[in-house]
Amino acid sequence: MESKLYVGNLSYNTSEDELKTLFAQAGAVKSVAVIKDRDTGRSKGFGFVEMETAADALKAIKMFNGQMIDERALTVNMARPREEGAPRAGGFGGGAGRSSGGGGGDRGGSRGGFSGGAGGRGGDRGGSRGGGSRW
Repeated sequence: MESKLYVGNLSYNTSEDELKTLFAQAGAVKSVAVIKDRDTGRSKGFGFVEMETAADALKAIKMFNGQMIDERALTVNMARPREEGAPRAGGFGGGAGRSSGGGGGDRGGSRGGFSGGAGGRGGDRGGSRGGGSRW
């Protein structure tokens, strides 16, 4: 049985050291990771704690799932393995981005009429948003 736990609804101020200290009450902690936004470095409000044994992991779930920490009820459960080849969160496909007028998300790309895009909006409506009028 796995011993890696998902810990959700963390305060954005919770550090890895604080999480390790907390979970050490349930048994030996192997590793701790608070997940951070790669652009800002700010916590995303969840993390993972790996316990030395499956028994310690189950004990930690019983002790901490639903417990209030920093005025937030923690969610603690067994971590699911990351799915291979699964798309990552975010993004809608699409092409060249807003500034070049390309793209169109999952609607099939540019739909014609404007060689320079529609005022950086990625659409083809024209009008008062710049980019010229189509009619």
